[in-house]
Amino acid sequence: MRRREFLTVLGSAVLMSPIAARAQRAIATIGVLWPGAEPPAPPRMESFRQALRQLGFVEGQNLAIELRYARKGLPQLPELATDLVGMNVDVLATFGDLTPKIAQQATTTIPIVAISDDIMGAGLVPSLSRPDGNTTGLSIMSAELSAKRLEVLQELVPKMTRVAALWDPTTGASQLEQTERAAKTLGLTLQVLEIRRRDDISLAFRAARDGRSEALNVFSSPFLASLYREIITLSAEYRIPAIYQWKEHVEAGGLISYGPSLAAMWRQAGAIVVKILKGAKPADLPVEQPTKFELAVNARTAQTLGFPIPPSILVRADDLIE
Repeated sequence: MRRREFLTVLGSAVLMSPIAARAQRAIATIGVLWPGAEPPAPPRMESFRQALRQLGFVEGQNLAIELRYARKGLPQLPELATDLVGMNVDVLATFGDLTPKIAQQATTTIPIVAISDDIMGAGLVPSLSRPDGNTTGLSIMSAELSAKRLEVLQELVPKMTRVAALWDPTTGASQLEQTERAAKTLGLTLQVLEIRRRDDISLAFRAARDGRSEALNVFSSPFLASLYREIITLSAEYRIPAIYQWKEHVEAGGLISYGPSLAAMWRQAGAIVVKILKGAKPADLPVEQPTKFELAVNARTAQTLGFPIPPSILVRADDLIE
């Protein structure tokens, strides 16, 4: 090869953008950053992989997934984000409000797909229709749904006047603000219980008992979702009816839930990831939102707690566990 030709080839390689270089890989790599202390509980990763497979990306063939989760707690997330960015993954899949924000601090070039509780309220994107920057994804409307869950609780416990809420402050203030407004409208006193660590759960239930709260609203949060076993156990121990975001928590013994399909949300995230792997830019992909919501009831738990399910809830229930 002549010297001029060699310099031309070398110059093209140097000028190639990181995104173009990643696109030429035989295997695409997705970095999954999860804020829980344990791997995501089913059906999360299973649904995510299912969407990827259906759209042509099969793990072990043309796809690698690098999962990182916060074994040591939320303060470990920046280290994990830096690790994934250092691997030069093709896309970062993130969850909640805190995790995408940490990913944004770690990279401005690698595309970020977020399943966020309140993607605009958390300041992750400036607009749902034009997210700009390197972030897009799903906003699961947690603030609006948290307020709606108060209405379901009041229907379940019609004489209640006090209700407690488990709140993960890393999700931001929008859930809290909308739920406080809804409580005021419904004539309820809201007792807010902050959960920053796993150990806070037992303290929160004691505080709810001492505060004479008659029901519990579990706010949307990947961190709180990872503690669902403890929350369900303590709800039974303290005999306090609790409402959750995900149907899976009712299947595990929780009383009632109202929210979008967890499996559908993770499949939808997988589909957005594939669009980016095929060349779409996050800035050009509008943030998506769920359009269908599920009401699930565990009749066995209701009987154990001594809370008969009103017919008005039973006729609307999408899933009744008996």
